Amino acid sequence: MITLKSERELTLMREAGHIVALAHKAVQEAIKPGISTAELDKIAYDVITSNGATPSFLNYNGFPATICASINEVVIHGIPSKKTILKDGDIISVDIGACYKGYHGDCAKTFFVGSVSEEKRKLVEVTTQSLYEGLKFARPGNRLSDISHAIEVYAKSFGYSIVLDYTGHGVGHALHEDPAVPNYGAPGKGPILKKGMTLAIEPMVNMGTHRVKVLKDNWTVVTQDKMPSAHYEHSIVITDDGYEILTKIKGEEIDV
Repeated sequence: MITLKSERELTLMREAGHIVALAHKAVQEAIKPGISTAELDKIAYDVITSNGATPSFLNYNGFPATICASINEVVIHGIPSKKTILKDGDIISVDIGACYKGYHGDCAKTFFVGSVSEEKRKLVEVTTQSLYEGLKFARPGNRLSDISHAIEVYAKSFGYSIVLDYTGHGVGHALHEDPAVPNYGAPGKGPILKKGMTLAIEPMVNMGTHRVKVLKDNWTVVTQDKMPSAHYEHSIVITDDGYEILTKIKGEEIDV
């Protein structure tokens, strides 16, 4: 069941999104060759908890950390570790969730570590822009798959592939709510978008094949061909005539 959020609920989701954005900013500022993903996890944990929220991912279905830290060919759900050290030329996708007074914000971004190849830079740029191409269709009266289709068309126009096994989702009182939000598919299908719908839209784009596999830890998802992957996500709400991004620092513009 898809729930439409009240203004009271949206106020709490904006606060959760603000805290997520603060955590992203702190993590981004710390990213450099030589730092461990465990250190990044601690930074995010401290920001979230010091702002009166709790990490959405920590212990969620047994996940052991605050952030997902996914490097290069890791698509999603990379587990932070003291042994995982960032190297010059890496890209790292950082997914962060925070729960504030019972409501969640969920946001992922892919960052550069030191000097990154032009090929990886292009992948990250296209993945980021694919979200905004999809959001052009995020308004009342459109169908959910209009967003999905626009994401797929844009990413594939650069020769990349879309991960099919994982999707975006509704978000709110629960971290994962209805509906599922694929990053692919024909337009004009799925639920009609309505004011108050809150969605976490998250393109996962691979440089090579769309095929992925889960490692033995039962969390880490990697590309089967070991080619790089990028991930970009924001939580949004459908408004009277479009959408509002909820996972942003108050008063700041979104970095497109």
